[in-house]
Amino acid sequence: MLRRLYVWEIPVRLTHWVNVASIVMLSLTGYYIGNPWILVSGREWYGPYFMGIVRFTHFVVAFVFIASLLLRTYWAIAGNEWASWRGLFPFLTKEGRKSLADAIGYYFFLRREPPEVIGHNALAGLTYGWIVFLYLLLTFTGFALLGEVNTSGIWYKLTGWIFLFVHNQVLRQAHHLIMWLLIAFALHHVYSAFLVDSEEGNGLMSSIFSGFKFIHADLLKKMGVAKK
Repeated sequence: MLRRLYVWEIPVRLTHWVNVASIVMLSLTGYYIGNPWILVSGREWYGPYFMGIVRFTHFVVAFVFIASLLLRTYWAIAGNEWASWRGLFPFLTKEGRKSLADAIGYYFFLRREPPEVIGHNALAGLTYGWIVFLYLLLTFTGFALLGEVNTSGIWYKLTGWIFLFVHNQVLRQAHHLIMWLLIAFALHHVYSAFLVDSEEGNGLMSSIFSGFKFIHADLLKKMGVAKK
């Protein structure tokens, strides 16, 4: 028998969709900044300042993205067990390592049944840990490139030291590479979400909107989780 369980709290769902929208906007504006393909003239209302508008949009969305990351970081401490930061480090516990091995075995067709979990499986959690690392690199390289425009500003004071070791073109290439890695992850993430939803039949896709998943009563009992 399936039980309806509230798994993803509002801050988790909110930051998820803010991150989705932010990454889409940052990718579009960032790609244009690096490879402008729109030719403009002084006749349009935005005149020759189109690049400035795109850059400003990029910066505003970047700060929204950072605010979302800060909220999610706080909720990784204050939220329920399925929002916890511990999910990013499954290898720290015996149960986590077993769950990680089960997930790897499932994705490599070494076992038929998916791992028994309520939130994310251990492999997904570990992957999200690397995604957080990419977010941090993306943010740092972005601020370093922004600071280079105004060497008397706060961002250059915080990040300018990196130019003693790395050429700005290397940072720019790293910034673009991270964008493509995140796009590749997003495609895989959507595919995996549909796969897991189909295999487990637990309403995973709808849960990121409603917060509720449908879990077998036996698994809830095994995990020691009371119905909420």
